[in-house]
Amino acid sequence: MAVSETAVKRYFLKEKAARQLLLELSQKFKVDTEQLFGPKPHIELAETQVAEILLVNRKPLFARIDENILPTLIFNEVSSLLPKIVVDMGAVPHVCNGADLMVPGVVQINGNFNTNDFVLIVDERHGKPLAIGVALFDSHAMRKMKRGKIVKNIHYVGDKLWEVLKKM
Repeated sequence: MAVSETAVKRYFLKEKAARQLLLELSQKFKVDTEQLFGPKPHIELAETQVAEILLVNRKPLFARIDENILPTLIFNEVSSLLPKIVVDMGAVPHVCNGADLMVPGVVQINGNFNTNDFVLIVDERHGKPLAIGVALFDSHAMRKMKRGKIVKNIHYVGDKLWEVLKKM
């Protein structure tokens, strides 16, 4: 019998591990985790075939994939954590199928970021989060580009992580 992708081993982190994780999140995303989650958030770790999912106060807000922690698209405040790249509606189906982001689909780049930083990709009509990617260039260089791939898509609406998160 094959192990399902949603098979979960779930447990609360000990206080020391939780504090360490909150410090890591605070530094990586430059946020006050206490203000965001409260003074003593309950942090659980759910181990799945797809990723380790970090639940903060019972919500699957972050995922750890290959030592990288990234916010999930289920996390409503993700738009305040990450710089945004707005794409035209023609790019939406491609991004939602896992395609990397190309310059022609970009309408606007909001915020400043460096190469390898996480960015949020949103649609131009509703501003809905479509994907989280890794910037292949810094924001300054991206704004000057006329063609080429600019963001590697790592988590998008409809991917395996998304499907696991919806079932939690």
